[in-house]
Amino acid sequence: MTVHHLALENSILNTFITEIRDVTIQQDKMRFRRNIERIGEILCYELSKTLSFKTTEVITPLGVKKTAEYIDAIVLCSIMRAGLPLHQGVLNYFDTAENAFISAYRHHPNGEDNFEVVVNYLAAPSIEKKTLILADPMLATGKTLENVLKALEPYGTAQQIHIIAVIGSEEGVKYIENKFPKNTHLWIADIDKEINSRGYIIPGLGDSGDLSYGVKL
Repeated sequence: MTVHHLALENSILNTFITEIRDVTIQQDKMRFRRNIERIGEILCYELSKTLSFKTTEVITPLGVKKTAEYIDAIVLCSIMRAGLPLHQGVLNYFDTAENAFISAYRHHPNGEDNFEVVVNYLAAPSIEKKTLILADPMLATGKTLENVLKALEPYGTAQQIHIIAVIGSEEGVKYIENKFPKNTHLWIADIDKEINSRGYIIPGLGDSGDLSYGVKL
């Protein structure tokens, strides 16, 4: 797996990362969602540089200009509900992409720290020989992404897989490196060193789904 850790290089991305982490700023849900969306836009812009392109011609009011267009057939799959703002950010740029949605959540039996990832909804087109983009804002343990990959197996084998994440843990990144094909690319804004006993990233930013849409029961 190729890991692209974008926060290592200073850019406007770091401002958006700072704001989604800030306990005061993140209370503005609309701003939080928009920052996640903007981070998604930056990540997929960088991702786009690795796609396949063809030369084409465009007719302007004053002539003809040769240009380049990407030719990958893209399927964008987001993990609900936290992945929805990130999904929109990617879709802002890859507006012709096919879309898939999957519901995956952590189930803590009896409130214990140990958990299992439950997948109970999936709507997806074929991904056979296409470019699959998986969007999940928080890459904590990596188990959710592993389960999503397994759930997509009946839909075909992707030619290329890209994972887009906002914040990850070192442990989660290492975990998916062993679970995904070697030619997978991970595009991630920032990586933190630790996760706690319940599998949340430290210092992280909290629960991305709750911050976007409100606390769940």
